[in-house]
Amino acid sequence: MKKTLLCVATSLAALPMLTHADSPYFSLQDGDGFKRFSVSVGALHVMPQGKAQPFRVNTSVKEGETAKVGDIKAQTVLDNIKPGSSVNPLLKATLDGLALINADVPSALSGTAEIRGLSQWDNPGTGLEADDVTTLGIMTNYFFTDNISFEMKAGIPPKVDLQGKGKIYAPFSATATPMGGALGNLELENDIFITDLEAHGPAASARAWTPAFEFQYHFGKTGVNKFRPYVGVGMMYAYFNELEINPQTEKDLIAAGHMIANIKEGNAGASLEGKKSSANPKVKLKATDAFAPIATVGFTYDFNDKWFAVGSVSYAHLKNETTITVKDATHGELIKSTADIEINPILAYAGVGYRF
Repeated sequence: MKKTLLCVATSLAALPMLTHADSPYFSLQDGDGFKRFSVSVGALHVMPQGKAQPFRVNTSVKEGETAKVGDIKAQTVLDNIKPGSSVNPLLKATLDGLALINADVPSALSGTAEIRGLSQWDNPGTGLEADDVTTLGIMTNYFFTDNISFEMKAGIPPKVDLQGKGKIYAPFSATATPMGGALGNLELENDIFITDLEAHGPAASARAWTPAFEFQYHFGKTGVNKFRPYVGVGMMYAYFNELEINPQTEKDLIAAGHMIANIKEGNAGASLEGKKSSANPKVKLKATDAFAPIATVGFTYDFNDKWFAVGSVSYAHLKNETTITVKDATHGELIKSTADIEINPILAYAGVGYRF
């Protein structure tokens, strides 16, 4: 009985293999005249279609965090008073007098400030957009039948420039209590400039690795139609390395790191004056990997049974996330800024191939 069951099981297991071998659709014979493998090499031009998405910023300064102001110029205080807010006349006169002689309000009198607006904020109108790029493309196909194939798209990973859009400001506001609150509070408000993403060339760059895999259907028949259009659908995988940030943008972000560190160190006034803190901020840029669906329309033109020309246009719905962090060994993560990058590339390919 066991032997009978084993024979039946073996027969059932072999049935798909026999069926596969005899099938006209998955024949392992070359009776239809088509070649099993093909490879082509050519120019691959990538044209990203996505639009810049706004940066979202978080810092280590909690909403409503109280910090010492420290030494601060009287003129700086005057420049940052919230428009329309009420100020004690005696306090105003004191600040005006100190500003007239370019004097500081000493830390003993500047008191504390409740900081708002720096915990997190969005930056509408900012973001990153990938530039067009051309590289060497390599396409390999395995044909299951004369009409159905599996293609792998690859190429030399190009260096892609990421153009910045817009200016980033920090929406600072605070309630300060100079002189221990004896002369009332001061409402401060100012959009502190961080960086102009468009002012210094590409804001960043990265090397893009974007292999893709497709199942394709080729119309027509080998040996009958020299010109054969095809369609394909599949998936693209995107990996980015060698990320670099623009040197001037990096300097601006380091200055922003000092701004946050000054608040954490009890020198909030120094943040408004752009002074360096005791920190040593470092900027790091990274991008997430991503998968994306891809669709292709193209054609091949046979010169003979082995050599052919090929052209195609593909579209991938590709989006990933870029993160910029500013860290310090003492304070940890000072700033974290993230933005989606909509790449959504159109890929145009033209090449020459060989079948075997």
